[in-house]
Amino acid sequence: MIKVLTNLEFEGVKIDTHFLKNYSVELEKLAKISEELVYEQAGVRFNLASPKQLGEVLFDKLKLDPKAKKTKTGQYATGEEVLAKLAHQHKICDDILTFREFTKLKNTYVDTLPELINPKTGRVHTTFGQTIAVTGRLSSINPNLQNIPIRTEQGREIRKAFIPRDEQHVLMSADYSQIELRVVAAISGDEAMCDAFRNHKDIHTATAAKVYNVPESEVTKEMRYKAKSVNFGIIYGQGAFGLAENLSISRTEAKEIIDNYKKEFSGIQKYMDDTIQFCKDHGYVKTLMGRKRWLRDITSANFTVRGGAERKAINSPIQGTAADMIKLAMIKINAALMEKKFQSKMILQVHDELVFDVVKEEIDVMKKLILDCMQTAMILPNEVPVVAEVGFGNNWLEAH
Repeated sequence: MIKVLTNLEFEGVKIDTHFLKNYSVELEKLAKISEELVYEQAGVRFNLASPKQLGEVLFDKLKLDPKAKKTKTGQYATGEEVLAKLAHQHKICDDILTFREFTKLKNTYVDTLPELINPKTGRVHTTFGQTIAVTGRLSSINPNLQNIPIRTEQGREIRKAFIPRDEQHVLMSADYSQIELRVVAAISGDEAMCDAFRNHKDIHTATAAKVYNVPESEVTKEMRYKAKSVNFGIIYGQGAFGLAENLSISRTEAKEIIDNYKKEFSGIQKYMDDTIQFCKDHGYVKTLMGRKRWLRDITSANFTVRGGAERKAINSPIQGTAADMIKLAMIKINAALMEKKFQSKMILQVHDELVFDVVKEEIDVMKKLILDCMQTAMILPNEVPVVAEVGFGNNWLEAH
């Protein structure tokens, strides 16, 4: 892996500074609009970047929450979680979160990326770490490319700044399709879930059909959305309380959904119970490749601490196996590029995705090679197929 990461870091990626300059101005305007909306609703101007002043406006002046929590320093807590919970009560919370998002994007990425361009190469060279994330995922710093927010439209726009090295190249993005859920199915051997993947069904629709006991053709958008939330929540050890918060539904409905899920996908519940027991007996859990993660707190007498360790025990083999898989794929791809003396280069890795600078003449062969390497890097048990998808474009957003 070290040789592969050295190559990636050495290659770096080209950044469109002209785009970022314009986008910075746009984000500033958007942040200003949100800021003014906040002052308008608060009926007073104050320093929006000061948690102390913001807390006083929200909880002393607007009285949004009579039971508002305070931090150790005695001021009100105004973190994202607090504001998200209050958002349905007052629009001001949404506007504050929007202001924060635009300001963070501008300060953390848009204004910082151009400063990180290496004067000799004209490219940005991130540094990958193999020993930071406990699950085995790669991490990256200066810049941290793993946490560019892609859930929001404004966050995704930042990917437009990553471009091919010249006119003869395009960017290519290849990523695994629902890899963690495929790993869950394969490790747990749950027949219903393995079957859905083997038959190339949409996993969230298939889940919704089982949970709500309706034919797949009758699954509504809302049912699919809730099923998706359970699919991902379960592997992070989420309970009824967490699901209710997440979907803004009653705890009774959340419990019903989870109970149905556990009944229909009993293999997953068995995997969770067996994994926790294994961890209690041995003190560790392991990925399909046998990489261990030790969890000393699994036998803690403290309920909260033990619960945290149990969630990690359930999730680590899943996230860890997915991390192992993409590393094996990267080693395989790197070897093939060297052996066949391709001019195209692998330049980035972000979670389940790989990004390449591809010479236009090599597009077809590269697509075939990468899909082949990614889909055969690790064969999952229970005949669960591994699927990767590839896209091309003149920037990272277009390619993804």
